[in-house]
Amino acid sequence: MEMKKTLVMGASTEPTRYAYKAVKMLQRYGHPVVAMGKKEDDLDGIKIEKGAAPFDGVDTVTLYLNPMNQKPYYDYIIGLKPRRVIFNPGTENMELIQLLKNNHIEPEIACTLVLLSTNQF
Repeated sequence: MEMKKTLVMGASTEPTRYAYKAVKMLQRYGHPVVAMGKKEDDLDGIKIEKGAAPFDGVDTVTLYLNPMNQKPYYDYIIGLKPRRVIFNPGTENMELIQLLKNNHIEPEIACTLVLLSTNQF
């Protein structure tokens, strides 16, 4: 399986949050993970950056931000030039999906946890 550097947007150190579960599962499956959230923090050795950090080599962005909270990051996400952006349940955003398509970035409406657990990531 190819390891895909993944940016988790909306990362949290709260174990009940799906973004937390995604970071842990991505690690467990061996994917390099970078994270950004509302506040700087540490999630078991992964630094959660506050705001748009200049990450390199991101293959996949997985969103855990509602559409209103995505808006300030449109240019940032496109500027990372990821291969794809995963819209987890509740994050679907037609405006961003169209912008991604216009910039040759694949939008995928899916659940990161399901994709990983079914070997479709």
